[in-house]
Amino acid sequence: QVHVVESGGGLVQAGGSLRLSCAASGRPFSRYAMGWFRQAPGKEREFVAARSWSGGSTYYADSVKGRFTISRDNGKNTVYLQMNSLKPEDTAVYYCAAGRTPGTSETEYEYWGQGTQVTVSS
Repeated sequence: QVHVVESGGGLVQAGGSLRLSCAASGRPFSRYAMGWFRQAPGKEREFVAARSWSGGSTYYADSVKGRFTISRDNGKNTVYLQMNSLKPEDTAVYYCAAGRTPGTSETEYEYWGQGTQVTVSS
């Protein structure tokens, strides 16, 4: 069992930045791929970014490529999502998830956090 808790959400103006954190506990964090997903009001949850357990592979949704960066610190059992040049369409609840492979599908992740709200004002 892996328990993950997101933090760092908030309200920011368009063009601003936020860094989300996801702290994990339980089974060895370093053995899990970590992903970020988001769900905007009235929409389905969608993939944002993922990073393999070794950090050697990273994946991004086209909509965030070049603006968001996923990183992890296995020593601190934490994964981060640095979000720059934020847009109003980035407004959503952001979820952290742990899984065996750094996939883009929700079904590839076993453990999920409760989410943190990110609101980008225009």
